Amino acid sequence: MSQQQPNNPLHGLTLEKILTRLVEHYGWDGLHEKININCFRNDPSIKSSLKFLRRTPWARDKVESLYIRTFA
Repeated sequence: MSQQQPNNPLHGLTLEKILTRLVEHYGWDGLHEKININCFRNDPSIKSSLKFLRRTPWARDKVESLYIRTFA
């Protein structure tokens, strides 16, 4: 059973899609400038960043907020 979430701009988006779109828009260096997280600076990759973001709620919140400010 799927619920409608009309006021949630992240509804239907996976963390991987969010991160990929931000990297395409800002690049790794630009993303690190916007959000000071080491996983965006030291040998960054989608896989390693996803692993970190899934374990670190405050970092995930920052990434989701940046996505909303940038694309919503």
